Amino acid sequence: MLILNESDIIQAVDFNELLKSVEEAFLIQESGNFNMPDRTHIDNEGNVLLLMPCFTDDFFSTKLVSVFPANKNLGKPVIYGSVLLNDGKTGEPLTMLNGSKLTALRTGAVGAMGLLYTTPKNIKTLGLIGAGIQGFHQVLFACAVREIEKVFIYDPFNKNIETFIKDLKKYLPNIKFSRCLSAEDVLENSEAIITATTSLKPVLPDKKSLYEGKHIIGIGSFKPGMQELPDVLFKSLDQIFVDTEYAKKKSGDLSIQLDNGIIQEDQIYTLGQLIDKKVIIDESKTTLFKSVGMALFDLMVAKKIYSNALQRGIGTEVKF
Repeated sequence: MLILNESDIIQAVDFNELLKSVEEAFLIQESGNFNMPDRTHIDNEGNVLLLMPCFTDDFFSTKLVSVFPANKNLGKPVIYGSVLLNDGKTGEPLTMLNGSKLTALRTGAVGAMGLLYTTPKNIKTLGLIGAGIQGFHQVLFACAVREIEKVFIYDPFNKNIETFIKDLKKYLPNIKFSRCLSAEDVLENSEAIITATTSLKPVLPDKKSLYEGKHIIGIGSFKPGMQELPDVLFKSLDQIFVDTEYAKKKSGDLSIQLDNGIIQEDQIYTLGQLIDKKVIIDESKTTLFKSVGMALFDLMVAKKIYSNALQRGIGTEVKF
């Protein structure tokens, strides 16, 4: 079995390949040619364990993820994980990948696909709420699909935003980064805004005028008790795009709005429907793409990384 650590994964794949793998996953989702059981979600003393399996004809994968929010106070990643890729015909375990890096990369690519399909091509300004590992990758991938010139960043919990910006500049030297003092400042200065937090209550202000013509990418909320986005945003939306149908139940951003009658089910579409041209969008209006993640993304990205690693002699082979 091939073991692929963080460094191996970085060597094995580039941004364009990841974006194509994620786009393929969206189209496979629309075709229905896969088997993805519901994500198992276990809460334990404020921490979360996620088990995410998925099957296609040629491969199946299983991702095990731990989410420990208090880790940010210890200077450790909030998310740890591993992904096991197996042969779909024999069940043979083929590779074990660093799930934290794979998750960060594939979620960055998913957010970027949302940006690519729900925003005008000419946007130049990007806002980020949440200066963590995921926010970092969201900015990298967003700048790979849009010609962003300025990025505005706010995080009330991260005291090291200057270091965060310095690290981003290593990859994006030509972009101007600004630290904002509030989420309202981010909204006022940005055409597209990414939320990448684990907040239980909205991190964006409850002021309707701020959302006119804005484009929101909601990444952080992945369980019913989490809500990054305020009620007022949903009153400005005609359509809502999600990465998967169960986002309506898994994310408090959507389940709370549905339960309260602020939005209706017939307003919600998958991004795959948009990519597959089954639905159209008016990019001049306020738009929202909400992601909770799905195992099919992990499978398609792991498949590409594994294929490249074999061809390039990357990774460590072990007896299993």
